[in-house]
Amino acid sequence: MIKRFGAPFAVLVLGLATAIYFQLGNAKRAGFPAPDFALPDLSGQVHRLSDFRGKVVFLNVWATWCPPCRMEMPAMETLFRRLKGRDFVMLAVSQDEDGLKAVGPFVEQHRLTFPVLLDPKGSVSSRYGVTGYPETFVIDREGKVIEHVIGPESWESEQIYRYFEGLLQPPRDVNEARSAPSSNGS
Repeated sequence: MIKRFGAPFAVLVLGLATAIYFQLGNAKRAGFPAPDFALPDLSGQVHRLSDFRGKVVFLNVWATWCPPCRMEMPAMETLFRRLKGRDFVMLAVSQDEDGLKAVGPFVEQHRLTFPVLLDPKGSVSSRYGVTGYPETFVIDREGKVIEHVIGPESWESEQIYRYFEGLLQPPRDVNEARSAPSSNGS
């Protein structure tokens, strides 16, 4: 009896251990160059990540069938509207296999104004090592992932807004900082 169930049990345990390893091992991954991609939005216009170099990019990987993803979309819209017109880009990459057919009505219903990109083959998920939905990657002006958030977030919070405000401040010139007069009058 043990021999009969031993192999399937071992495969099950190995599978669970692998899943746990990837969930824990990939948690809060940051500090790597953001892999480039090119995907169409709902109108067919192609957006290439590398075209946004010099801007702060909020990259969210999601699906319409994912309840936590659906839950955080209004908060993402709030953040997007607060930061719109700045060096800030929000890209929501849908992993829905039905593409526009599934995503279009959702975007209309929720009146989302940020770019929603279609990735029915999951190329962004595989390039970024996504293990579940939603996952968000914050990419700095140089194209490096500086923050990785697994699961839904309250993107409309004041703390999150201040975080992005800090990222959007113009970089200080090192020479300017060195030549600034000291506060003690010397």
